[in-house]
This record gives sequence, C-alpha cells and structure tokens, in this order.
Amino acid sequence: MRVALFVTCLVDLYRPRVGFAAVRLLEQAGCQVEVPIQTCCGQPAYNNGDLDNARAIARQVIEAFRDYPYVVVPSGSCAGMLKYHYPTLLADDPEWRERADDLAARTHELLSFLHDTLAVCDFGAACTATATYHDSCSSLRELGVQTQPRRLLARVAGLQLEELADTQVCCGFGGTFCVKYPELSTRMVDDKARAVIATGAQLLLAADLGCLLNIAGRLGRLDSPVRVYHIAEVLAGMADDPGIGGREP
Repeated sequence: MRVALFVTCLVDLYRPRVGFAAVRLLEQAGCQVEVPIQTCCGQPAYNNGDLDNARAIARQVIEAFRDYPYVVVPSGSCAGMLKYHYPTLLADDPEWRERADDLAARTHELLSFLHDTLAVCDFGAACTATATYHDSCSSLRELGVQTQPRRLLARVAGLQLEELADTQVCCGFGGTFCVKYPELSTRMVDDKARAVIATGAQLLLAADLGCLLNIAGRLGRLDSPVRVYHIAEVLAGMADDPGIGGREP
C-alpha cells in the first residue's frame, strides 16, 4: 500500500521525531511510505482571512499529493484542513474543487488510518508509565477521532491510561488564537495543564503537536514533571527522551 506522509510544519520544525514515528508505524503496518516535497497546509492564512494565499497554498498541496492513493497526516488540524476546508476554499473553481474533493477522499488522520483503515492496533510497543490523553478540537470535532487513540494505547504493554477531566475542552492554542487572544489562551491552557497534573499521570499524550507544544509550555511554567509526547512516539516505542519541551525522565 503506497502512502504519502503530510509531515506538517510544526512536526518538521519542532519535533521531527513525530514524523519518523509515523513512518515507523505505517511501515510496520505494511505501507510503502513516501514524503513528497511539501509546504504548509495553509491553515494560518485561511483562519486569518487571507484566502488568496490560502488558495495558492492549497493548489500547491493538491498538486504535490496528486499521485498517491492515501495521504496520511499526524495532525487532526492539518488533516481537517485538507479534508474539509480545501473543498470549501476552492468551491468557486470547478476544476480545483474537483481536485480538492479527490484529495479530501484520500486524506486520513494517522490514528484513524491505522485503526480504521488498516485495522492494526498492536505495534508491540511497551511503556511502563501512567498517561493521560488530550483530545484536540480538530481531531475530535472535525474528524471524529476519539476511541481510536484509546484502543491503540490499550495495546501498549505497561501503559495505564487515566482519563483527563474535560478532555474535550480546547487547550487554548487554536493556531493564531493564542497570539490574538493571549490572556484568554493562557487561562485555557492553565486550566488544561492543571487538569493534567490532577490525573497524577507521568505522561501527557495527544495527536496534534500544536496542542502539545502549548500544554507542555504551561506545564513547564507550573514546574510540573509531566513529560509530553505525540501519541505516535509512544506507539512506535520512541518515548525515550525528555519529551516535548520537557525535562529529563
């Protein structure tokens, strides 16, 4: 099965290990993984009303991924952009709307692709720790990814999952939301970080790097020892470093 990985900007710039973990998981599930030359999904421009640049970026992405039967994204927000917002963005151009619809049909968030499409749940990973999981807004609300990460984590030997209070509540990142509304964003992420600490978990996991960077930063300011990882790192057996913005184990 030939799969193209849409790496995402944040993974590329801040946490390349997430991309390598995604490749490891996909290859372990029997996929041939390729990483075409790519750029941003255009979400920052789109969310801020810069539709001309967002359309130009969308056309670049559609062209770059045109030949792949499956496009897999280790981020709910970027997957949601490709899958749901490109068709709307290009709705007034019949040719590009058709191409956007075609890409949308081939685009999958990583966890749902592993669990739902490939029906692979056990990657032989082990992690002796207590973890909690944050459901990102885009993964949960746009893509319906909720049970998949929990079922995948249930197969990690030694891992105990403690559910996070109000796990469905936004962490306050929201792309440029945290820049536009810093005081509100800080209050939201403070509530989220304190909820993480209240679980007593050693690890915080999620499937969107933006959320993880935001929460990890707040946990650090609260002097919390909780380590933060993208779920792909744990599933791929790569949770062996200080974590995202974290300290030594």
